[in-house]
This record gives sequence, structure tokens and C-alpha cells, in this order.
Amino acid sequence: MSKVIIIDYGSQVTQLIARRVREAGVYSEIHPCVATAAQIAALKPDAVILSGGPASVGEKDAPALDMGLLELGVPVLGICYGMQLLAHNLGGELAQSETREYGPALLEFTAESPLWKGLESSEGAGKRGTSRVWMSHGDKVKTPPPGFCVTARTATLDVAAMQDEKRRIYALQFHPEVSHSVDGETMLRNFLFGVAKITPDWSMSSFVERVINQTRETVGDGHVICALSGGVDSTVVAVLLHKAIGHRLHCIFVDNGLLRQNEGEEVVNYLREHFDLNLTYSQSADLFLERLNGVEDPEKKRKIIGHTFIEVFDREAQAIKAEGVRVDFLAQGTLYPDVIESVSYKGPSAVIKSHHNVGGLPEKMNMKLIEPLRELFKDEVRKVGAELGIPDSILWRHPFPGPGLAIRVVGEITRERLDILRKADVIVQEELKSSGWYRKVWQGFAVLLPLKTVGVMGDGRTYEHVIALRIVDSVDAMTADWTRLPADITARISGRIINEVKGVNRVVYDVSSKPPSTIEWE
Repeated sequence: MSKVIIIDYGSQVTQLIARRVREAGVYSEIHPCVATAAQIAALKPDAVILSGGPASVGEKDAPALDMGLLELGVPVLGICYGMQLLAHNLGGELAQSETREYGPALLEFTAESPLWKGLESSEGAGKRGTSRVWMSHGDKVKTPPPGFCVTARTATLDVAAMQDEKRRIYALQFHPEVSHSVDGETMLRNFLFGVAKITPDWSMSSFVERVINQTRETVGDGHVICALSGGVDSTVVAVLLHKAIGHRLHCIFVDNGLLRQNEGEEVVNYLREHFDLNLTYSQSADLFLERLNGVEDPEKKRKIIGHTFIEVFDREAQAIKAEGVRVDFLAQGTLYPDVIESVSYKGPSAVIKSHHNVGGLPEKMNMKLIEPLRELFKDEVRKVGAELGIPDSILWRHPFPGPGLAIRVVGEITRERLDILRKADVIVQEELKSSGWYRKVWQGFAVLLPLKTVGVMGDGRTYEHVIALRIVDSVDAMTADWTRLPADITARISGRIINEVKGVNRVVYDVSSKPPSTIEWE
């Protein structure tokens, strides 16, 4: 399988490079810039891309270029900071821009380049061909290194692109990976297919076939346990592994009393009926709600839920083992963004909030870990699900947090407050679907606030709960913006909640973005 390695120098859009390469049908991986050339060579890449980054080349502690990357015998593409690193290390001259250039710019081709193929004007490259691109840099290349020629410029930048065709090293000061660079996708494809001569062989069907074969080889005649939440990731993991090993996969679905309305029964019944999964349904709501009684702090909630989940999961797993089954493996739905965050050149990200998963289980249960989706982005997971025949109703379900409604009932958790939130949330989901907006947004849900307000209903005074609507647009939840939902839909949701959900007399709309806010309220 063809492979492109992306060296991460800390750019906020490094993931976009990987996504664009994969969208072109080529497998890509992101590795931190502290990885050595020897380590990268061991991966046998067909090309290397150097990402952008926030640092200034030459300043103290700025990420450096391992020159061995240029000796791997494969094409190299430097983007923004990557271009500056190439210039700095190969004998060029850098200068600090008078002002940081951030935003659109008109790129003018000044020399022929394989990257410009298909973009030239009728007069040919090097004449008056232009393209709208996106800039984000503070430093610039003043003089290219020996052996390099300048291939593009802008009104404020004499060296906007450069290349050394003999050594197959190419560099762009702008960001071709972002959608604002109109022809960026074509430029990247030209690098992959025109320069590196890569054969596009990355597809979801090939991925499914490879994972099924690898799983059979890894598991042998053993058994695997899978924590199944009913969300997209865990469902795809379960169906994928079921294809590989059948009923030697043991799925455990834990109803913690914090699910959406009728969710437990619907998920379990559907998966049993359509995929014949070997599924244990643990109804443990009483245990979870008892331990959450009186707890208001969100971090304490998460930890209680996480520890209780491990306890229940462990109990159910031991029951499976008691039947004489040798369980050697635990399956998890880890995705590639989780892997990337753990290997960032700056180290793991700061803990904003604890994440509920089964990460503590492998050591506790002495099992080997299987993570079949760890190479995939979220949109790729959905494509795998489609390959496996999982219906859109599951694949396009909005993300749901591990702690469930516990972090959408802000403050104390009670059965009464959970019931209010469930009824309100059903209305949100119904209206988003009926209006055609469910698939347009990343996530939409209701939040029950820890306060009451005065209202008037039937000529009488009320003092009741407040529901907040949280509806956001995002690509992968790393950043998000609040959705400008049409006013008539917002009004309909509000009117239905106030009229149909007893105990609510006010609905508000959350208009904050991530960052600085998070998507969930707790």
C-alpha cells in the first residue's frame, strides 16, 4: 500500500493535509517532527510532506528539520514553515515579514512546475497563470537555496513557491490543504501523482478487507470483548470484527440510565436483529444513578461514571469467561485524531475534561488491545460503516458523550431531571430531522440548566426549568461554531418544548464557539 508521511511542526491544519491526501486515494500518516529520519525510513514512505507551524525558524527551541529526511530518496513537499525550514537548512535566506500575512492572496505562476499542471493559462505557466491561495505566515524566504528556482510569487511575496526538480524537493509558502486555496487540491494531487508517481490504492473497501484479514490472523481461535455504546464508532468496530470472527466477538452494552429516550432497547434490538451480534445487555441504571446521587461537580460525575462502567464491564466480562471462553482481546473504537493528539511534537494536549472510555480496562483485565479504527478519521469511519451495510440512521447519529446525559443535566442528577431532558431532547432531534437540518449540522441537543425562572402559563405564575439548545457546525469536533439555524425552526423547537415538556417554561440558544467554549456544557 502506498504511503505518505506528514511531519507535524505544530500547525493547526496538519490534519487537513492528511485528509486531503487520503481523499486523493493515498494512505497518509502524521508523525511528530521529533521523529528521526531513520524512524521515518522504516515506514517506507513514497513521499514526505513537511507541515506548517507557528514557530519562527531559527528562534530558540523552534522545531528543526532532520536533514536525513531529504536523503530518503523520495519526493519532499514543504508547506509554509516546512518551506522556510528547507530554505534555512539548504543555504537560502529568510527574512521577517513587515506584517504577518494571513488571508487570501493571488498567486502568480512565474516558472513551469509539475505542481501547476492543469492550472496554467492559455499562455502557459510562467506567463500570466494565477490562482487564489491562503497565506498564514510571519517569516518569508528572501533568497531560495542553491539549486532552487522560484515558481510563483504574490504582490507582497517574491518567493511564494520554489522547487529543485533534480532532487524532487518542492515548497509552497501558502496552504494548499485548506479550502480557501482554490486549486490546492489539484496541486497536492499533482505532487502525489505527477511528482511522486504514487498509485492511489487507499479505499474503504480495501481497508475493510485488510482489517478483516489482520483480525483473523491476530485473534486466531481466541475471543474478543467489545464495549458497545451504540454510537457510530463502537457499532462499526463491532460489525467489522463480527465479519472477521463471528460469534467469537462478545459485545457488552451497558445501560447506565443516562441514555436518550428508549435508546438502550432500540440499539440492542436493532443490532441483534440485523447483524446477529453476540450481545450482552447489562441494565445497570440503578447502580449508576445511586452513585451519582447528590453529585454536581462535572469531573466527579465523569470519574464516577467511568469507574462504575469499568466495574460493570468487568463483571460482565468475567461472566463470559466463567462460561469457559478464553478471552484474550479487548476491542476499542479509538480514532486517528486520538492517536495524533498523543504524539504531537508538543506532547499530549492539556486535559480540558476527562474522557470516559475503557482505557483502563486492558491492564485491569490483562487483555491485548485491538483498535481497528485507529487509522481512520470520523468521516472515514462512516464510509467503512456504509461498506459494511450499516444504515444511515446509525452512521449519521450525532455524537453522544460517554457520560451521556449526566453532563447535559448541569448540576445534580435525578430521575426527574433526566426525564425532563429526555423529553426535550426528543423534540430537538425530531425537528432537526423533519426540517432536513439533522445531516447539515455536526451535533444538536438539549441541555437542562441548574436554575429556574419565572414564567406565565394559563394566566398563572410559573417557576420552572430552563432548557438550552446547543447546535453546532464542525468537521471533527476539534473546533466548532454555533449553527445559524433558521428562526422558524428554532421557534418551533422552543414552542414544542415549552408546551409539551412539563416543568419547562424557558428555552435559550447557545451562541458560543469552540474555542473558547466546549461543545458539551460540562
